Amino acid sequence: MEKITSLLFFVSLLIIFVSVMTQTRAEICIDGLGTCENCDERCKAKHGPSSESSCDHSVGVPLCMCYYQCPSPPPSPTPPKTCFGGTGLCSQNCPEKCCDMNCAQKYTGGHGYCNTLGTVSLCQCEYPCLHRLTK
Repeated sequence: MEKITSLLFFVSLLIIFVSVMTQTRAEICIDGLGTCENCDERCKAKHGPSSESSCDHSVGVPLCMCYYQCPSPPPSPTPPKTCFGGTGLCSQNCPEKCCDMNCAQKYTGGHGYCNTLGTVSLCQCEYPCLHRLTK
């Protein structure tokens, strides 16, 4: 019986610890709402029913402080995927600068470079996937 009680106590303690850790990770925001008149009603109207209010008397005039869970930040935009294409061969008539210019004309945001494979030099293009010009 004593082992079951100890185990139950340990499991209860673990559940409380996890619960407290989860709560401390949630960001709490504070909004000063002016004087304390109708503080709780104004707090709940502005930040929802889970918000909590208190009157801070530390500065002389009682001020309404509203505590609420901060909104999650918006997700950062994902960078566009890079696509690859080509505009033919690089040569003495069309070196690296020419290749880059051809890629920019063919693909919006495109940049080109000459890629030599053996004796053949290909004009390779990199560009954002959703911005291909149709020509």
